[in-house]
Amino acid sequence: MTDLQLLAIMGDMREIRFHGRGGQGAVTAAYILVRAALEEGMWGQAIPSFGAERRGAHVRAYARIAPKPLPLHSAVKNPHIVVVLDPHLLKENVFEGVRRECIAVVNAGENNGVKAPRTCTVYRVDATRIARELGLVVAGWPVVNTAMLGAFARATGIVSIDAIVAAIKSYWASKPRVGELNARAAQIAYDRAVRVV
Repeated sequence: MTDLQLLAIMGDMREIRFHGRGGQGAVTAAYILVRAALEEGMWGQAIPSFGAERRGAHVRAYARIAPKPLPLHSAVKNPHIVVVLDPHLLKENVFEGVRRECIAVVNAGENNGVKAPRTCTVYRVDATRIARELGLVVAGWPVVNTAMLGAFARATGIVSIDAIVAAIKSYWASKPRVGELNARAAQIAYDRAVRVV
């Protein structure tokens, strides 16, 4: 592949970095997002990153989405989009390396101020509240990943909410009730996500 061909693909490619805590489903969110992209005829890669594999530890996961096959197989260093599943992680540098015109999708209530780079567009949704409303709680932890995917669809338009819902149901095909609840979380978050910056 020539440098020009690579640049043409990379121009349409979007790189996403998920920040969450162990148990919130950041890695699963990356896989479901790629599945949604495939539903819409795009290409994608989900890239897990495992450090301290324990509940509550800071977890990162990555995804790439493009309209053409992806020749890259490296880590995501400069994401176009960051998705923050735990608002407490905003105290860490979740915006490190983001591209100048970035989008942030953040799990935060109305009272949580989000400090992002000035050139970054920020969307907020209270995914924790949605997870609690629907009973999506495992071992006392609200599982917010699917709600955040709904907010992602609203904020970016890269994939539709219909593709997100279909990918969620497909992921939990062997557990239809779980799939339905998670799909509902995504739809509610899609409807509630608001642009704050």
